[in-house]
Amino acid sequence: MTKDKNKRVYFMMKHELGLEKPDPKRAGKSLFNIGVSYIVGGLIPLSLYFFVSDGIDGLKIFAAITLVCLFIFGYFKSWMKGVNPIGGAIRVAIIVKLADGCAFGIASLIQH
Repeated sequence: MTKDKNKRVYFMMKHELGLEKPDPKRAGKSLFNIGVSYIVGGLIPLSLYFFVSDGIDGLKIFAAITLVCLFIFGYFKSWMKGVNPIGGAIRVAIIVKLADGCAFGIASLIQH
């Protein structure tokens, strides 16, 4: 094994690092999964705008729904980590909404 570099690397990857040789077809599967996820994930929030007459109203509703979803996500994330779930939920919601506000502000500045 010491003479053959490929055998040594394979042994180290498998037994020391616990890594397996990657499946060559995995890249295509991952590409498909990520692409479909982006399409579905993008269509869900955009579908709200089909049901409102004004874009700003849609944005307000979307922001409220997103805030609730972020709170739920933060709650369960913190609960799984063993941290105070309410505090974690509030922290996640505030941080992401601050980032949203900054992005909206920058977009408004660029638009004008």
